[in-house]
Amino acid sequence: MATLVRWDPFREVAQLQNELGRLFGGLSGQSNGAPSQTWVPALDVWETEDEIVYAFDLPGIPQDQISLEFEDGALVISAERGRSTEVERERYYRSERRYGSFSRTIGLPQGVDESSIRADYRDGVLEVHVTKPRAPEPRRIRIGESAERGTIDGTAEQLKEEQSA
Repeated sequence: MATLVRWDPFREVAQLQNELGRLFGGLSGQSNGAPSQTWVPALDVWETEDEIVYAFDLPGIPQDQISLEFEDGALVISAERGRSTEVERERYYRSERRYGSFSRTIGLPQGVDESSIRADYRDGVLEVHVTKPRAPEPRRIRIGESAERGTIDGTAEQLKEEQSA
């Protein structure tokens, strides 16, 4: 039986960005994994009945080195992964792991506030759980100074007919 996999354009763009960075870093004479390079961690996003979950792969980064900030409807995740051991460039055979700092901004649904965001970090995976905001409910607005007049239902033409009668 064939397995269907949902296409994730964000992951494709992040992989392309990492590969282009690796390519251009190699052409400019920098070694892969130089501390000044930035990287973008892999991200999965899924939805449950009550929340949206963002999962970031952050292996090798201690929890106290991860920063989450919520401002103007956006969540900013940033951290830095340092190299644990220094090896002379001549001794490297292959270097594919990314080091350095990253910052990633995620736009959250309108109506989300800070109290509806919680984060868990376990086994190198940061999961950010965002409770879905409740849809705004329509409300009736009374027109006029007195509450006795009631609310107006109907179209503008019906209102004109009632006022002229």
